[in-house]
Amino acid sequence: MGAAVSEAGAGDTMSGLRKIRLLVNPRSGLRVGGSAMLRHAQEVWDGEGRELTIQFSRSAEDGKAKALRAIEEGADTILVAGGDGMVNSIGSVLVGTHVALGVIPTGSGNGFARHFEIPLQPRAAAEALLNGRRTEVDVGVANGRPFFVTCSMAWDAAIARTFEKSPVRGILPYVFAAAYELIDYKVQRFEVRLDDGPWRAFDEPMVFTAANLTQFGGGARIAPLALEDDGLLELVIAEKKDAARIVPNLPRLFTGTMNDNSGLQTYRFRKMSVRRESAFPIQLDGECIDSGSEVEVEVLPRALCVLAPAGRV
Repeated sequence: MGAAVSEAGAGDTMSGLRKIRLLVNPRSGLRVGGSAMLRHAQEVWDGEGRELTIQFSRSAEDGKAKALRAIEEGADTILVAGGDGMVNSIGSVLVGTHVALGVIPTGSGNGFARHFEIPLQPRAAAEALLNGRRTEVDVGVANGRPFFVTCSMAWDAAIARTFEKSPVRGILPYVFAAAYELIDYKVQRFEVRLDDGPWRAFDEPMVFTAANLTQFGGGARIAPLALEDDGLLELVIAEKKDAARIVPNLPRLFTGTMNDNSGLQTYRFRKMSVRRESAFPIQLDGECIDSGSEVEVEVLPRALCVLAPAGRV
């Protein structure tokens, strides 16, 4: 990752929008409208004074290599047609650069796009980004790996994995995913240190999510008050002892009203150290990765340039 992005030009409408590379995930990007999506992108973006090049991302490694090549060739904007996993892999290459990341959401959860109010229809998304603005946003880092939406470390990591596999979005699939993963999940003790504070123990956390943006994906807002550019991450915890109060409130994830009164605990931090009793996968932007028992999380303030709709509040 490069040096932090400077504040020059932050929030400029149409700033530097000249050489654009569109990277498409053929597994999700072509599933949504297929050739029509590519045609819309060309009609909207390949206009006077702009150069649009379209490539396919065959894997995470291939997408990263093509993004790096686009930067070397002078691209000022990289568009991603895919889901949160592809946004993460391509966006990680752009951290610390002045190249803007734009997202045409074609995944299942689309937490990144939903947070920035990017339309879920490909043509509408392309038009919104064309008339959008460049803005600098925070980036979370967990054990050296960037994340832009959420990082989960307990039962919620397993829920996110199952929910992302569901072809159906909404309240019921989320509840079903939670019930499915609850069968095998074994709670364990967490010890947590936020910033320079003391170590604190949580005996049986079920939900343990560090959120940079509001969304899990699919409309489920795990941290409805999270801001993308405040230099802070939000830690959301739900302990097993509060399950009877939390489960009936799960539908409130989709209305943005899930909060401390719903059985959740929330904390804001810049740096967090976590010690768990045993190794368990963590979830980064919808992708589960292996992890040891210890996890270090920190925020990089305004380290990623994002293209967002201009009318977003």
